[in-house]
Amino acid sequence: MLTMDGRSLIRFVLVGVANTVCGLGIIYAAKYFGHVDDVPANVLGYAVGVVLSFTLNKRWTFRHRGPAAQAFARFVIVMGTAYVLNLLTVLAALKLGVNGYVAQSIGVVPYTAFGYLASRNIAFRTTRA
Repeated sequence: MLTMDGRSLIRFVLVGVANTVCGLGIIYAAKYFGHVDDVPANVLGYAVGVVLSFTLNKRWTFRHRGPAAQAFARFVIVMGTAYVLNLLTVLAALKLGVNGYVAQSIGVVPYTAFGYLASRNIAFRTTRA
């Protein structure tokens, strides 16, 4: 069963705010300054965000002490799944005529919800003796 706790949830949200500012900043900068389309800009922003998020969540949010390589592999799968949820949401919003910048922001919601639960319970899980 998927679990959550208040302290890690608050930390995850704070990391998420930093990650969102960074990721959306990169997405918006790529779109505005580089004239990059929505999907490639989204890929770029989330790729940078995954590295930032892994580092902060491993060390601070979940204080995971297990092997980094294994946690990173699980984290990539978790965040890859979260990203697919994000991208489907963005594409659906765009298809409905939502502004590209707003659509990118809407996509953050399913990404964050799935990302927390799966990070806590899969990527940074701790084995209890």
